[in-house]
Amino acid sequence: MNAIQQAFQKQKQQGNATLVGYIMAGDPNPEATPQIADALIRGGIDILELGLPFSDPIADGPTIQAASIRALFAKTTPTQVLKIAKQIKQQHDIPVVIMTYFNPVFRIGLEKFCESAKDCEVDGFIIPDLPVEEANEYKHVAKDQGFDTIFLAAPSTSNKRLKKIIAASTGFLYVVSHFGVTGTKTNVEDSTVQLIKRVSAFTTGKIPLAVGFGISEPKHIQKTVQAGADGAIVGSAFINIIQKNSDNMLSELQATATQLKEATKHQQ
Repeated sequence: MNAIQQAFQKQKQQGNATLVGYIMAGDPNPEATPQIADALIRGGIDILELGLPFSDPIADGPTIQAASIRALFAKTTPTQVLKIAKQIKQQHDIPVVIMTYFNPVFRIGLEKFCESAKDCEVDGFIIPDLPVEEANEYKHVAKDQGFDTIFLAAPSTSNKRLKKIIAASTGFLYVVSHFGVTGTKTNVEDSTVQLIKRVSAFTTGKIPLAVGFGISEPKHIQKTVQAGADGAIVGSAFINIIQKNSDNMLSELQATATQLKEATKHQQ
Protein backbone atom coordinates (compact mmCIF):
# COMPACT_ATOMS: atom_id res chain seq x y z
CA MET A 1 0.00 0.00 0.00
CA ASN A 2 1.42 3.36 -1.07
CA ALA A 3 1.75 6.35 1.25
CA ILE A 4 -1.31 8.14 -0.15
CA GLN A 5 -3.56 5.14 0.44
CA GLN A 6 -2.11 4.76 3.93
CA ALA A 7 -2.95 8.40 4.70
CA PHE A 8 -6.58 7.89 3.70
CA GLN A 9 -6.80 4.60 5.59
CA LYS A 10 -5.33 6.13 8.75
CA GLN A 11 -7.87 8.94 8.76
CA LYS A 12 -10.74 6.58 8.02
CA GLN A 13 -9.75 4.35 10.94
CA GLN A 14 -9.89 7.43 13.17
CA GLY A 15 -13.32 8.34 11.83
CA ASN A 16 -11.98 11.35 9.96
CA ALA A 17 -11.85 12.50 6.37
CA THR A 18 -8.51 13.32 4.74
CA LEU A 19 -7.41 16.92 4.17
CA VAL A 20 -5.31 17.55 1.06
CA GLY A 21 -3.63 20.96 1.00
CA TYR A 22 -2.57 22.51 -2.32
CA ILE A 23 0.10 25.19 -2.74
CA MET A 24 2.01 26.46 -5.76
CA ALA A 25 5.71 25.66 -5.51
CA GLY A 26 7.78 28.81 -5.85
CA ASP A 27 5.05 31.18 -4.67
CA PRO A 28 6.14 33.76 -3.59
CA ASN A 29 9.61 32.29 -4.10
CA PRO A 30 11.19 28.81 -4.04
CA GLU A 31 12.86 29.39 -0.67
CA ALA A 32 9.51 30.10 1.02
CA THR A 33 7.70 26.96 -0.14
CA PRO A 34 9.16 24.50 2.42
CA GLN A 35 8.26 26.95 5.21
CA ILE A 36 4.72 27.26 3.87
CA ALA A 37 4.42 23.49 3.62
CA ASP A 38 5.70 23.17 7.18
CA ALA A 39 3.00 25.57 8.44
CA LEU A 40 0.24 23.62 6.69
CA ILE A 41 1.55 20.29 7.96
CA ARG A 42 1.73 21.64 11.51
CA GLY A 43 -1.83 22.81 10.99
CA GLY A 44 -2.97 19.29 10.19
CA ILE A 45 -3.07 18.61 6.45
CA ASP A 46 -2.68 14.91 5.69
CA ILE A 47 -1.41 15.11 2.10
CA LEU A 48 0.45 17.94 0.35
CA GLU A 49 -0.35 18.74 -3.27
CA LEU A 50 2.48 20.76 -4.76
CA GLY A 51 1.71 22.71 -7.91
CA LEU A 52 4.31 22.96 -10.67
CA PRO A 53 4.02 26.47 -12.17
CA PHE A 54 2.96 26.59 -15.80
CA SER A 55 2.22 29.48 -18.14
CA ASP A 56 -1.19 28.18 -19.30
CA PRO A 57 -2.97 26.51 -16.33
CA ILE A 58 -6.29 25.87 -18.05
CA ALA A 59 -8.01 24.19 -15.08
CA ASP A 60 -7.15 26.94 -12.64
CA GLY A 61 -8.98 30.12 -11.77
CA PRO A 62 -7.51 33.60 -11.19
CA THR A 63 -6.12 32.83 -7.72
CA ILE A 64 -3.97 29.87 -8.75
CA GLN A 65 -3.14 31.43 -12.12
CA ALA A 66 -1.70 34.42 -10.27
CA ALA A 67 0.26 32.10 -7.98
CA SER A 68 1.71 30.36 -11.02
CA ILE A 69 2.73 33.69 -12.53
CA ARG A 70 4.41 34.75 -9.28
CA ALA A 71 6.29 31.43 -9.14
CA LEU A 72 7.42 31.74 -12.75
CA PHE A 73 8.47 35.35 -12.15
CA ALA A 74 10.58 34.01 -9.26
CA LYS A 75 12.22 31.73 -11.85
CA THR A 76 10.89 28.49 -10.37
CA THR A 77 11.75 25.53 -12.59
CA PRO A 78 10.37 21.96 -12.68
CA THR A 79 13.68 20.69 -11.31
CA GLN A 80 13.42 23.12 -8.40
CA VAL A 81 9.87 21.94 -7.68
CA LEU A 82 11.04 18.34 -7.37
CA LYS A 83 13.93 19.40 -5.14
CA ILE A 84 11.46 21.31 -2.94
CA ALA A 85 9.37 18.15 -2.71
CA LYS A 86 12.42 16.23 -1.55
CA GLN A 87 13.24 18.87 1.05
CA ILE A 88 9.70 18.64 2.43
CA LYS A 89 9.79 14.83 2.45
CA GLN A 90 13.06 14.84 4.36
CA GLN A 91 11.46 17.00 7.07
CA HIS A 92 7.98 15.46 7.22
CA ASP A 93 6.44 12.02 6.94
CA ILE A 94 3.64 13.10 4.61
CA PRO A 95 2.67 12.09 1.06
CA VAL A 96 3.58 14.69 -1.57
CA VAL A 97 1.70 14.81 -4.86
CA ILE A 98 2.90 16.89 -7.81
CA MET A 99 0.13 18.63 -9.73
CA THR A 100 1.42 19.50 -13.20
CA TYR A 101 0.17 20.01 -16.70
CA PHE A 102 1.57 17.59 -19.23
CA ASN A 103 3.62 20.07 -21.27
CA PRO A 104 6.51 20.36 -18.76
CA VAL A 105 6.58 16.57 -18.39
CA PHE A 106 6.63 16.12 -22.17
CA ARG A 107 9.42 18.67 -22.63
CA ILE A 108 11.62 17.05 -20.01
CA GLY A 109 10.70 13.55 -21.14
CA LEU A 110 8.28 11.28 -19.29
CA GLU A 111 10.80 8.72 -18.09
CA LYS A 112 13.40 11.34 -17.15
CA PHE A 113 10.80 13.37 -15.24
CA CYS A 114 9.58 10.30 -13.36
CA GLU A 115 13.12 9.21 -12.54
CA SER A 116 13.87 12.65 -11.11
CA ALA A 117 10.61 12.61 -9.15
CA LYS A 118 11.49 9.20 -7.78
CA ASP A 119 14.86 10.49 -6.58
CA CYS A 120 12.98 13.33 -4.87
CA GLU A 121 10.59 10.96 -3.06
CA VAL A 122 7.41 12.16 -4.78
CA ASP A 123 4.42 9.89 -4.14
CA GLY A 124 2.10 10.60 -7.05
CA PHE A 125 0.93 12.92 -9.82
CA ILE A 126 -2.16 14.83 -10.87
CA ILE A 127 -2.10 15.85 -14.54
CA PRO A 128 -5.46 17.51 -15.27
CA ASP A 129 -4.97 17.95 -19.01
CA LEU A 130 -3.97 14.32 -19.67
CA PRO A 131 -7.14 12.34 -20.48
CA VAL A 132 -7.24 8.73 -19.37
CA GLU A 133 -7.62 7.61 -22.99
CA GLU A 134 -4.18 9.03 -23.83
CA ALA A 135 -2.40 8.05 -20.64
CA ASN A 136 -1.25 4.48 -21.28
CA GLU A 137 2.48 5.27 -21.46
CA TYR A 138 2.23 7.56 -18.43
CA LYS A 139 0.42 4.90 -16.40
CA HIS A 140 2.99 2.28 -17.36
CA VAL A 141 6.01 4.43 -16.45
CA ALA A 142 4.38 5.65 -13.24
CA LYS A 143 3.49 2.13 -12.15
CA ASP A 144 7.05 0.94 -12.78
CA GLN A 145 8.39 3.78 -10.61
CA GLY A 146 5.79 3.23 -7.87
CA PHE A 147 3.85 6.48 -8.33
CA ASP A 148 0.14 6.92 -7.79
CA THR A 149 -1.74 8.21 -10.84
CA ILE A 150 -4.59 10.46 -9.70
CA PHE A 151 -7.13 11.20 -12.42
CA LEU A 152 -10.00 13.68 -12.36
CA ALA A 153 -13.72 13.08 -12.77
CA ALA A 154 -15.96 16.03 -13.63
CA PRO A 155 -19.72 16.63 -13.36
CA SER A 156 -19.98 15.89 -17.09
CA THR A 157 -18.22 12.51 -16.81
CA SER A 158 -20.53 9.70 -17.84
CA ASN A 159 -20.81 6.57 -15.72
CA LYS A 160 -19.17 4.58 -18.52
CA ARG A 161 -16.14 6.86 -18.65
CA LEU A 162 -16.09 7.14 -14.87
CA LYS A 163 -15.41 3.42 -14.63
CA LYS A 164 -12.38 3.85 -16.93
CA ILE A 165 -11.06 6.74 -14.86
CA ILE A 166 -11.46 4.81 -11.61
CA ALA A 167 -9.70 1.78 -13.11
CA ALA A 168 -6.74 3.98 -14.12
CA SER A 169 -6.56 5.86 -10.81
CA THR A 170 -4.50 4.94 -7.78
CA GLY A 171 -4.09 6.85 -4.51
CA PHE A 172 -7.44 8.59 -4.79
CA LEU A 173 -9.94 9.82 -7.35
CA TYR A 174 -10.07 13.60 -7.72
CA VAL A 175 -13.68 14.71 -8.14
CA VAL A 176 -14.12 18.21 -9.59
CA SER A 177 -17.01 19.68 -7.64
CA HIS A 178 -18.43 21.95 -10.34
CA PHE A 179 -18.06 23.11 -13.91
CA GLY A 180 -15.39 25.75 -14.48
CA VAL A 181 -12.05 26.37 -12.79
CA THR A 182 -10.55 26.37 -9.32
CA GLY A 183 -11.32 29.10 -6.81
CA THR A 184 -13.12 29.78 -3.55
CA LYS A 185 -16.92 29.63 -3.38
CA THR A 186 -19.45 30.58 -0.74
CA ASN A 187 -21.44 27.35 -0.77
CA VAL A 188 -21.35 23.74 -1.88
CA GLU A 189 -24.03 23.38 -4.51
CA ASP A 190 -26.69 20.70 -4.35
CA SER A 191 -25.41 19.46 -7.71
CA THR A 192 -22.03 18.77 -6.04
CA VAL A 193 -23.73 16.68 -3.35
CA GLN A 194 -25.52 14.68 -6.03
CA LEU A 195 -22.26 14.28 -7.96
CA ILE A 196 -20.48 12.90 -4.90
CA LYS A 197 -23.29 10.44 -4.25
CA ARG A 198 -23.22 9.29 -7.87
CA VAL A 199 -19.45 8.84 -7.99
CA SER A 200 -19.14 7.24 -4.54
CA ALA A 201 -21.42 4.45 -5.70
CA PHE A 202 -18.57 3.43 -8.03
CA THR A 203 -15.59 4.17 -5.75
CA THR A 204 -16.73 2.68 -2.43
CA GLY A 205 -14.48 -0.23 -1.53
CA LYS A 206 -12.18 0.49 -4.50
CA ILE A 207 -10.49 3.86 -4.13
CA PRO A 208 -10.85 6.96 -1.91
CA LEU A 209 -12.80 9.88 -3.32
CA ALA A 210 -11.54 13.43 -2.67
CA VAL A 211 -13.36 16.57 -3.76
CA GLY A 212 -11.69 19.74 -4.99
CA PHE A 213 -12.49 23.05 -6.75
CA GLY A 214 -14.26 25.58 -4.55
CA ILE A 215 -13.67 23.80 -1.23
CA SER A 216 -12.41 26.57 1.04
CA GLU A 217 -14.36 26.60 4.32
CA PRO A 218 -15.07 24.12 7.13
CA LYS A 219 -18.75 23.97 6.19
CA HIS A 220 -17.79 22.94 2.64
CA ILE A 221 -15.74 20.03 3.97
CA GLN A 222 -18.50 18.91 6.30
CA LYS A 223 -21.08 18.95 3.52
CA THR A 224 -18.93 17.04 1.03
CA VAL A 225 -17.95 14.40 3.60
CA GLN A 226 -21.55 13.96 4.68
CA ALA A 227 -22.39 13.38 1.01
CA GLY A 228 -19.88 10.52 0.87
CA ALA A 229 -16.44 12.00 0.12
CA ASP A 230 -13.38 10.49 1.81
CA GLY A 231 -11.38 13.69 1.58
CA ALA A 232 -11.34 17.36 0.63
CA ILE A 233 -8.79 19.30 -1.42
CA VAL A 234 -8.20 22.93 -0.43
CA GLY A 235 -6.00 25.25 -2.48
CA SER A 236 -7.25 28.77 -3.14
CA ALA A 237 -8.00 29.44 0.54
CA PHE A 238 -4.31 28.89 1.32
CA ILE A 239 -3.05 30.74 -1.73
CA ASN A 240 -5.15 33.79 -0.86
CA ILE A 241 -3.19 33.98 2.40
CA ILE A 242 0.13 33.50 0.61
CA GLN A 243 -0.77 36.22 -1.89
CA LYS A 244 -1.00 38.78 0.93
CA ASN A 245 2.49 37.69 2.08
CA SER A 246 2.05 39.40 5.45
CA ASP A 247 4.39 39.13 8.42
CA ASN A 248 2.08 36.57 10.05
CA MET A 249 1.51 34.53 6.89
CA LEU A 250 2.84 31.27 8.31
CA SER A 251 0.82 31.46 11.52
CA GLU A 252 -2.30 32.32 9.51
CA LEU A 253 -1.73 29.36 7.20
CA GLN A 254 -1.30 27.02 10.16
CA ALA A 255 -4.43 28.34 11.87
CA THR A 256 -6.48 27.98 8.68
CA ALA A 257 -5.25 24.43 8.13
CA THR A 258 -6.14 23.56 11.74
CA GLN A 259 -9.64 24.98 11.34
CA LEU A 260 -10.17 23.04 8.10
CA LYS A 261 -8.77 19.84 9.58
CA GLU A 262 -11.15 20.10 12.53
CA ALA A 263 -14.00 19.98 10.03
CA THR A 264 -12.84 16.57 8.80
CA LYS A 265 -12.89 14.95 12.24
CA HIS A 266 -15.41 12.28 13.15
CA GLN A 267 -17.39 12.94 10.01
CA GLN A 268 -17.61 9.39 8.67
